Amino acid sequence: MSDLIVENVSKSFDGKKIIEDISIEVHENELVSLLGVSGGGKTTLFNVISGLLMPESGHVYLDSEEITGRPGSVSYMLQKDMLLPYRTVEDNVALPLLIRGEKKKSAREKAGAYFAEFGLEGTQKKYPSQLSGGMRQRAALLRTYLFSDKMALLDEPFSALDTLTKSAMHRWYLKVMQQIHLSTIFITHDIDEAILLSDRIYILAGKPGRITKEIKIREPKPRREDFNLTETFLSYKREILKAIQEKKS
Repeated sequence: MSDLIVENVSKSFDGKKIIEDISIEVHENELVSLLGVSGGGKTTLFNVISGLLMPESGHVYLDSEEITGRPGSVSYMLQKDMLLPYRTVEDNVALPLLIRGEKKKSAREKAGAYFAEFGLEGTQKKYPSQLSGGMRQRAALLRTYLFSDKMALLDEPFSALDTLTKSAMHRWYLKVMQQIHLSTIFITHDIDEAILLSDRIYILAGKPGRITKEIKIREPKPRREDFNLTETFLSYKREILKAIQEKKS
């Protein structure tokens, strides 16, 4: 079981409240998106969930255990892949295991067991500069998974990819999530992306940022190829746009 509960979290910087009284839940095998305008506090919330920041109030629980202010309980992937250019792909991926004190040979073997599942077979001895953007993101996602195999926080991981590559990565990530039983919280500014990927969407809006709406996407995953052309998709999009615009200020 991998359930995350964020309970009444607030955080300020220099006396200015950034997020206020935020409560969200992510259940096992769910992908839940945080959607809102830039500067709304999404990254601040991620930093609190990951334990990098201590909230002024509120708590974070993973599988009923409090992890507030405790880094290392969930994995966190930033927008850029952050692969080290001087390390091979296998050594980049194995980095979380090496940091924990694993021997290099053992870390490579453990990481290598997932290369085929993550579509990375044959890239072990290559360097990041030799990979496409999509393959770099797969390597970064595998490294993220090896840091913590329960809950992944992804901050716009596909935003730098072209449309076709992004679409392929969406289908791939949903498949991998199901195979490895990974739960995900996903930051995005892309409404279409949120509708296509999510089980539920939280709208984070206003200043300070608050959760103003929760939207459940009731379509089965993976969504059918033409789902973004349907009236159902457009209805979700209108609902989201209305929720964001109502609380912009």
